[in-house]
Amino acid sequence: MSIRVFLVDDHAVFRSGVRAELGRESDMEVVGEAGAVAEAVAGIATARPDVVLLDVHMPDGGGVAVLQGLERDRQGPVCLALSVSDAAEDVIAVIRAGARGYVTKTISGPELADGIRRVAGGDAVFSPRLAGFVLDSFTGRSPAPEPPLDPELDSLTPRELEVLRLLARGYTYREIAESLFISVKTVETHASNVLRKTQQSNRNALTRWAHRRRID
Repeated sequence: MSIRVFLVDDHAVFRSGVRAELGRESDMEVVGEAGAVAEAVAGIATARPDVVLLDVHMPDGGGVAVLQGLERDRQGPVCLALSVSDAAEDVIAVIRAGARGYVTKTISGPELADGIRRVAGGDAVFSPRLAGFVLDSFTGRSPAPEPPLDPELDSLTPRELEVLRLLARGYTYREIAESLFISVKTVETHASNVLRKTQQSNRNALTRWAHRRRID
């Protein structure tokens, strides 16, 4: 069975090159591509790939925003970041958001294909130098700043955090549903979970809570 791959990168020429490289692999199929965050989230939900190749920096939010927009469950895709950046803060941010690995765009076609196979099989994959950044993050020696501890905020799933951001901006449930390509009922469920986890009594209190934490 082929590994279903979805490409996310804001450069169409680069996506074409990756598609051509993966087209040489008999066990891979590119099932979709996108050049922006909202397009990527919607496309991934429709195509249901096994692996998402994810650019880290895009004009409308980049890889972390895509990861936050995905429904994270056991049936969801695994994400492998593919970026020109080898900065520690980029590596750590995207791994914290849920990516399974991080490789740079200097990687060869066969190496990329091997990385896709490995993350699809459950492994974590990093370009050699980048693995050290992740280890440093766990041991407290990371050059990237650690976020302050906030148990209530940390308890939110990526999707709940996205709903929280939109609620804090004043979006209605229907507007949130349209923005995230989910049903109004699903938004209501996420909002209820957010209120419970943050221990806020209503939307106004939740908005103030979010603004104090600069979530907007």
